[in-house]
Amino acid sequence: MARKILHVDLDAFFCAVEEKFDPSLKGKAFATGGSAEGRGVVTSCSYAARQHGIHSAMPMKMALRKYPQLMTVRSHYKEYTQLSRQVMEICGRLTALVEQISIDEAFLDVSDLPQEAEQIAHELQQSIWNELGLPCSIGSASNKLMAKMATNCGKARHKAATPPMAIVHIPPGSEKEFLAEQPIEAMWGIGPKSAKRFQQAGIQTIGDILKHPLAWLEEYFGKFAGELQQRAQGIDTRPVGDYEGIKSVSNEVTFFEDVGDKQAVLHTLKGLSEKVGARLRKKGLCGKTVRIKLRWPDFETITRQVTLAQPTNQDSVIYQQASTLFLREWVPGKKIRLIGVGTAQIQEEFQQLSLFDQSYEKERKLLQAIDQLKQRYGQNAVRKGAGSENYRSWKED
Repeated sequence: MARKILHVDLDAFFCAVEEKFDPSLKGKAFATGGSAEGRGVVTSCSYAARQHGIHSAMPMKMALRKYPQLMTVRSHYKEYTQLSRQVMEICGRLTALVEQISIDEAFLDVSDLPQEAEQIAHELQQSIWNELGLPCSIGSASNKLMAKMATNCGKARHKAATPPMAIVHIPPGSEKEFLAEQPIEAMWGIGPKSAKRFQQAGIQTIGDILKHPLAWLEEYFGKFAGELQQRAQGIDTRPVGDYEGIKSVSNEVTFFEDVGDKQAVLHTLKGLSEKVGARLRKKGLCGKTVRIKLRWPDFETITRQVTLAQPTNQDSVIYQQASTLFLREWVPGKKIRLIGVGTAQIQEEFQQLSLFDQSYEKERKLLQAIDQLKQRYGQNAVRKGAGSENYRSWKED
């Protein structure tokens, strides 16, 4: 019997929360995010704003140049987190098999419920709206890949200035047919860079993948060719779950003596990032949020984090984000007692096809080789060049 998997995606979640607390914003073109005076970016924008070409991740300066009448609203992350938790509680009333993949998205396995998947989706959507006043779109299918594709399809069809609140169901057995005419960039995990590479190879639609033999695909896409063929047929056997309760993966160190040398701290960050990446890869997981923890000599402790467009378990990506967060807080001369690196929004590793480029593939193979050497000869057998002097005056917590 086919599984019944739902993918719930809150519509313009941050903006919906702002409208909930300030009803005067409803129907207005507005965006949440950073200041236009700095390097602020749009974290979310209303559907009315999208009518003017505004989208998330756009620099706020650019958004205001594109549409000067755009209203900007300061983000209220505490409220976003609280309402996200309430949404997940509503989902949890349906089934214990809830996998939250971001602050506004989750998969649900409702296979044990007697109702049809579409009916469950409609009832869940209505519950979230009635209880919290938040719009959401839901895709339902026989697996996670297709449920996510269904949600994306429903949202893509929506062109109005109001939240889509779309519900799209892909019946079991129709996965291959559904995907056949979808443009290649619609495939979950394929970004603009990878889409161009597919198009250069003559692959315009997802169905085009299946027109080529595996050997031909391997020439272009290497070891992931087989996975590509499976995705093009809508095959995905991954379970919905919490990965044995793992919510985050992190490492931190306390210095023997408080450290005020920026390069020494960055070197330590690099080592911590490598450990976090290795632990994720060992468990076949990746994280979508990278965070750092800083403790000053007076024991004041702060945390800072950033959410990535794609989940990762690559050392370089984790370090790049962690070092950027650190440098934003760095005060020359101010010493540090403890520093930590971690990842959250943990999910099962699922190859992001948007990362099909030479630099990614080169690092993936290098990390694989390093992991194997460390497993065989010990953790200190080999490590990537740090680009700074070796700094070892710390202990691991």
